[in-house]
Amino acid sequence: MVCRWFVGRAHAKDRALPVTCNELINLKTKIPKKLMKWLQEQIDQASADGGGRVTVPRGVWRCGQVRLRSGVELHLEAGAVLLCSEDYADLERREGEARDTPRAFICARDAEDVTISGAGVIDGNGRAYVAEELPHIYRMKARRPRMFCLMGVKRLTISGVTIRDAAEWSLWLCGCERVTISGIRLLNDLKTPNADGIGIDRCKDVTISGCHIEAGDDAIVLKTTRGADREHYGGVENVTVSGCHLKSTSSALVIGCEIAAPVRNVVFDNCVVQSSHRGLAINHSFESDIEHVVFSNIRVETRIFDRQWWGCGEPIYVKALPWTERDTVGRIRHVVFRNIRARAENGVVIWGERPDRIQDVRLENVALTLTRWSKYRGGELDLRPCPGADNGLAAGVFQHPVHALMLHNARDLALDGVTLTVERDSGVVCRGPLEISGVENLKLNNILSKISAKETWGIPLSPND
Repeated sequence: MVCRWFVGRAHAKDRALPVTCNELINLKTKIPKKLMKWLQEQIDQASADGGGRVTVPRGVWRCGQVRLRSGVELHLEAGAVLLCSEDYADLERREGEARDTPRAFICARDAEDVTISGAGVIDGNGRAYVAEELPHIYRMKARRPRMFCLMGVKRLTISGVTIRDAAEWSLWLCGCERVTISGIRLLNDLKTPNADGIGIDRCKDVTISGCHIEAGDDAIVLKTTRGADREHYGGVENVTVSGCHLKSTSSALVIGCEIAAPVRNVVFDNCVVQSSHRGLAINHSFESDIEHVVFSNIRVETRIFDRQWWGCGEPIYVKALPWTERDTVGRIRHVVFRNIRARAENGVVIWGERPDRIQDVRLENVALTLTRWSKYRGGELDLRPCPGADNGLAAGVFQHPVHALMLHNARDLALDGVTLTVERDSGVVCRGPLEISGVENLKLNNILSKISAKETWGIPLSPND
């Protein structure tokens, strides 16, 4: 293996190269083209030589777009920070790429045997793309890059590094196969919209383990998006997520919304969800199917945030509604939630367009405690996206009395070993253990409810309640 150094000392005389974060943030000059090309030249040469490691040493290195190549390991030493340029023009789309291919800081296309490793930091410089700070969310600039755009990569390994401050999607993998992501820390600002943590899009044979993720948008999301440059990759298959700690202003672990090709054979296991707007979710809006999914051995804590973020504090959420009147929605089927312990500000929601859209969902050994500790108003349901104004985003949030389990339009549901309680004197408003409509073949076994019908503690939903 050839080892190459991206050596800062070679450019010490270049005054435009900052050496501290404070100097970097205040720097207004353009990045020298020589510096922008330096790391890329090392990567290209290592690949041409048959593969090897390119090491980024200690220091803060601001640069434009970086393209990873076959056979190359990008290694960041402890104390190394690779920082995305604040100039969107430095993140170019290459000749031959489709117009809908997003611009990104770290890219790879149709490469093999790619590794990102080390104890260093990859910084998306999202703070440079904030246009305005609002009370609950940032308004971002019209043009902002993704951090990673890795498409069609085979045998991809990402381990150890810290990824932080994305301006948009953080670690987006599309059409990749045989992927291992382990032991990374992904730390985004919880007020940055669309800054998903790990996005698995049309990928196969993926393992994610031992990661700590905080994201303003979904922490880990599986989807199959539309686009001329990605449809040939097919669907998502054979994904395992385990041993992760997650926090999100949206959903912690989610499949959807964009399911334009099938998603199947997915396991989420042995994770902890903390202070998230929604916990374990399947949010289906497009035409293909989601099937054979297991959520197991997970502790969930969900709370309510501002309406500008999708979610209403649901610990478990399964929904199948078309995004707009022009869309059709596929099926969700063969889903298991097993050994789940949840403390939440809202109940479990299973909500279909019609009963045949959600089939064979099982809750086994699930314990839910309803409580309240956030300052935001409860007693609402969020079905976004769904048909209506503003491309389906306007009509999805509405007042709806809280029940521990809210089941609407589904078939072959089974609840076995489910415990439901309300934390007294917490301010929670609960109308009862179960709300059921349009459910075909519901099986209940060993259900323990400590919630009486129409039992209410705390502030009522409206003056007339």
